[in-house]
Amino acid sequence: MTPLLHVKNLSKRYRTSGGLLGIRTGAVHALTDVNLTLNKGETLGLVGESGCGKTTLAKCIMGLEKPSSGSIIFKGKLLEQWNSKSLRRNMQLIFQDPYSSLNPRQRVGKAIREMLDIHNLGTRKQKNQKVCELLDLVGLSPEHADRYPHEFSGGQRQRIAVARALALDPELVVCDEPVSALDVSVQAQVLGLLETLQKSLELTYIFISHDLSVVDHISDRVAVMYLGRIVELAATDSLFTSPQHPYTKALLSAVLPPNPHKKSERIPLKGDLPSPTAPPQGCPFHPRCPEAIAKCCVQLPPLKKNGTSELVSCWLS
Repeated sequence: MTPLLHVKNLSKRYRTSGGLLGIRTGAVHALTDVNLTLNKGETLGLVGESGCGKTTLAKCIMGLEKPSSGSIIFKGKLLEQWNSKSLRRNMQLIFQDPYSSLNPRQRVGKAIREMLDIHNLGTRKQKNQKVCELLDLVGLSPEHADRYPHEFSGGQRQRIAVARALALDPELVVCDEPVSALDVSVQAQVLGLLETLQKSLELTYIFISHDLSVVDHISDRVAVMYLGRIVELAATDSLFTSPQHPYTKALLSAVLPPNPHKKSERIPLKGDLPSPTAPPQGCPFHPRCPEAIAKCCVQLPPLKKNGTSELVSCWLS
């Protein structure tokens, strides 16, 4: 089965400069040798600390950032070979903040119809009908098309953002923390909506989140990122029941158990996240790893299958 998306050895570096002359002083290593595949109809969760490269990876996949090296293959064709309009019709993005992603001076119907106008899809009547169908699809009324974003709640605004993302009938939707700005009860509604739409429209998701319980609920597979690298990639059930990488174990230990009477052992991490301008030698996690050995400090572990994980980068697993 050919994957819908294949990321090969993807790296992204941002130049840094300083001084009066703006002389180049180094580079921020946002992504380093990232490899992953995504099959049609599945949901891949991306988790990790802030600054680990999740959003940068999403931007590269969407074509919003140009990688420094490596390749991205979408539907069997290199990303740079896609026409920009064709690519945007096949890929869409749902942003974290539903209010700032909508124009406050633009009625929501026009915001959704704008996608159809840019790509010149249908007559005016067909576009208006499509807008009504999309609003109905996400659980809103067609009459809401004449309202402004401030007239809606946070959950309703996110539904509008979902409708806009689906206006061009994409195959891949990147969800960049789409429920983190919402109340817990509203989160459940939006997650349920995303799952329903995935089944009915055969959508494929990349789901970025800090909330591991949300990722556990919606994802088929989960990729754990640390300092610009994927350190573990596994099926959701396997990752949450039998994590292989020490960083994954530490992340999962921070999740509160559903049963308040059940004790869970917290794995503390020492120190802070290393600077991406000067990543440590060897395994990037070794300065904070409670299980690090001498080999971890000098040699980078390969990313390969180990135990229940599809991919894991650790000398100990």
